[in-house]
Amino acid sequence: MSEEIRVRFAPSPTGPFHIGGARSALFNWLLAKKYQNGKLILRIEDTDRARSTKESEENIKEALKWLGITWDEGIDVGGEYGPYRQTERLDIYKEYTDRLIAEGKAYYCYCTDEELEAERKSLMEKNEMPIYQGRCRHLTEEQKAKFIAEGRKPTIRFRTPENGQIVFDDLVRGKMCFESNGVGDFVIVKSDGIPVYNYAVVIDDASMKITHVIRAEEHLSNTPRQVVLYEALGLKVPTFGHISLILGKDKTKMSKRHGATSVEQYRKLGYLPEAIVNFLALLGWAPNSEQEIFSSEELIQEFSMDRVAKNPAVFDIDKLNWINAHYMKEADPQLITDLAVPHLVEAGYIKGELTDEGKAKLKEFVAVVQDHLSYAAQIVDYAGIYFNDDVVIEGEDAEEAKAMLLDEEIPAVIALFKEKLNALEIVDATGVKPILKAITKELKVGGKKVFMPIRIAMTGQMHGPDLVQLIAVLGRERVIQRIDKTMQSVRG
Repeated sequence: MSEEIRVRFAPSPTGPFHIGGARSALFNWLLAKKYQNGKLILRIEDTDRARSTKESEENIKEALKWLGITWDEGIDVGGEYGPYRQTERLDIYKEYTDRLIAEGKAYYCYCTDEELEAERKSLMEKNEMPIYQGRCRHLTEEQKAKFIAEGRKPTIRFRTPENGQIVFDDLVRGKMCFESNGVGDFVIVKSDGIPVYNYAVVIDDASMKITHVIRAEEHLSNTPRQVVLYEALGLKVPTFGHISLILGKDKTKMSKRHGATSVEQYRKLGYLPEAIVNFLALLGWAPNSEQEIFSSEELIQEFSMDRVAKNPAVFDIDKLNWINAHYMKEADPQLITDLAVPHLVEAGYIKGELTDEGKAKLKEFVAVVQDHLSYAAQIVDYAGIYFNDDVVIEGEDAEEAKAMLLDEEIPAVIALFKEKLNALEIVDATGVKPILKAITKELKVGGKKVFMPIRIAMTGQMHGPDLVQLIAVLGRERVIQRIDKTMQSVRG
């Protein structure tokens, strides 16, 4: 593509960075990176002064950086088309507004909120579309003076062309057509002089040379207003692409009842950024193959808007966990340990600072259970195996587990295991594995009667992480101490 691709991500800093916003940012980033001359611009839409906060802006930036989504222009990095915060661009908007008023394409509206609400209710009662009826469209100077004398502060409305069609091509949805009479004259500047979203975004995108606007489907209804503004201002209309909504597994719009909804929540739970990126890319985009695990480089290579679906994407937490588990298995155990520690502290397993030896031992344990984790917070489910030397046999398998230890052949198995473990010069996986096999041969018992009772006596559980590695991590003294206590408790 010879044209310079310029896309933007323009969030409002009004709360935690939603996972849906991250998906929009990712699609824009992938499109920009796919082309050598592509650029991603990060712009902050902070005209909602009551709700916009610096904290939210920082949260957005940190989340994007964590995901590896970098921007070429915008806040922090600058560029020739700034400023990149809307509240710093008010003079720019005023220039365009003055021009629209001078050309008769916009006008002052003195209607009060109460008048507008009464009009809306009246139209709805008559089953008519609740759009502004143009009461202030043709005010005389005397009428304006009267309203001003009453202390009314006007908004500014765009004069939408009547009896026409608003047409644009959407990369995802094809040709879109709206009746201009269904749009009505809409507000472009509020009574406090702050431009509304639909107005500011047009001026920002045009002045920043944005070629492609890739955003969520919920903005589709805004697009007709933006198109008529582009045309009225004589600006080039960008190419639009409206990506599908994200639904929960129950096919309703994703919300807190479906679980975590912000990027920060997933980060704190110990998900890996590369897994989140991989998962988000598959929310609404389909590769041209059965492949499901993608590196960022592969995503950039494969991504195309013509494979973005119209239908809503379903946020399947089980699939995210499957993808994240894949990356967890491949990760450095030190990284997973670092992610796990805050959860172990919160659960009360770690109190105070760990010694260097304690850190090394914990890393060894994490490496043992790493393949069982879908995300780092799940370490708490396995922590008792490592931290609790007072073994308790409980749960739905408790009776079966105790029955196993009461088997008449088990005392001999336990005694021989302790004897061989004590004889080992170094207790590691290499040394432990052969002695378990040797017990089965010497006592002529099946593997289950060796591995299972040792595991139960050592952990209180019938199933779990690799037994050989677990013995090596716990060490000779802790393993024997646990087994003796458990056997005494069960057999007396």
